[in-house]
Amino acid sequence: MKTATLIKDVNIVNEGEILRGDVLISKDRIVGIGSSLSIDQSQTEVIDGRGRYLLPGLIDDQVHFREPGLTHKANIETESKAAVAGGITSFIEMPNTVPQATTIDLLEEKFSTAAATSWANYSFMFGGTNDNLEEILKVDPQKVAGLKLFLGSSTGNMLVDNPEVLEKIFSSTDLVISTHCEDEGTIRANTARYLEEYGEDIPIEKHPLIRSEEACYLSSSKAIELAKKTGARLHVFHLSTAKETHLFRNDIPLKDKKITAEVCVHHLSFSDADYAEKGTHIKWNPAVKTEKDRKGLWKALLDDRIDVLATDHAPHTLEEKDQVYTKAPSGGPLVQHALVALLEHHHNGMISLEKLVEKAAHNPAILFQVKDRGYIRPGYKADLVLVDLNSPWTVDKGNILYKCGWSPFEGKTFRSAVTHTWINGTLAYENGRFPNRTHGERLTFDR
Repeated sequence: MKTATLIKDVNIVNEGEILRGDVLISKDRIVGIGSSLSIDQSQTEVIDGRGRYLLPGLIDDQVHFREPGLTHKANIETESKAAVAGGITSFIEMPNTVPQATTIDLLEEKFSTAAATSWANYSFMFGGTNDNLEEILKVDPQKVAGLKLFLGSSTGNMLVDNPEVLEKIFSSTDLVISTHCEDEGTIRANTARYLEEYGEDIPIEKHPLIRSEEACYLSSSKAIELAKKTGARLHVFHLSTAKETHLFRNDIPLKDKKITAEVCVHHLSFSDADYAEKGTHIKWNPAVKTEKDRKGLWKALLDDRIDVLATDHAPHTLEEKDQVYTKAPSGGPLVQHALVALLEHHHNGMISLEKLVEKAAHNPAILFQVKDRGYIRPGYKADLVLVDLNSPWTVDKGNILYKCGWSPFEGKTFRSAVTHTWINGTLAYENGRFPNRTHGERLTFDR
């Protein structure tokens, strides 16, 4: 078996520029970048990269892979495999499983499962609650991505709604605190009003009015105020409104920011006009909102008020999603199609390849201080993605890899395709096949 790979004559998208050249991988590391690299031909597999683009593997900072306890929807093995096919080589998974990862022992059980089954590299967030500060303080910051707090209830029941507890958590940890921000009181009042008008079958178009701009802004602004008061390191997940984007700064480098933000592919790709066709299949928390909001999110992403691109991949079965509004859960599968959806926005002139790589690979590595990943650099782990920008394909049931078997992008023809994905130097995915069973590594952090 050959121990090295040369990706030859490829367009390398990295650190704000695109350079044509070769990338040499030996074992699990990138060992050379340039032209006319010296190789041992007997030990080196050569991949012709002409006309294609090589990206650092994407680092998805927010996924829900549903294991343990919800594995009828998904599991770490199925969803990490779909992620690899989509060019995501590392993921950070959320704690709202069954049981919830709110003790060190339960968190380590998830790491053990991933070590045995994950195709991609992995980490998990520890879940904060109203009564587990003692456990939070046990978390090893070099081995765990961070802390997740639900400041508005979502899938699962992890609402942290005690102001004194929140301030104590914010004051007591140096971990990155990632938050789901929606004001619970506002949502409950809005829900009650529409229940009175429509009963259980509330029109899906009311979802962004129930989980409203006001609910998001009120919660995000309170979290930011608390972070400023306590000096905590705050990362606000999945912004969905233009109004919220004005809470964030773009006048300092990401490495120096104490308060950062993320936007997800679905909030950049859909608006409330799509509910008529997609229905509850695009029901997310926070909700997909107006076209004005979508444009505002794009503006903030491009001017660096928003730092990170992610998926919030959160699968449910079609049977679950196709219920009436009040019973249909929020969330949908995205990891297989996130990169090609973003490349579609590139084709449409919305984002450069350099900016896409910055937001989906470099910045998650900076923000979470991920060790040796997120860039195409000698000495770094060889997590790489080769894409063809002119290889149209259509999403259908036959090529969807999620365990739930559906996608909000079904029927969509994408102009670009992921052709190869390497995990720690091993070719995991090639043109619809999985030639090698990769086992991802636990992410470590330079803290």
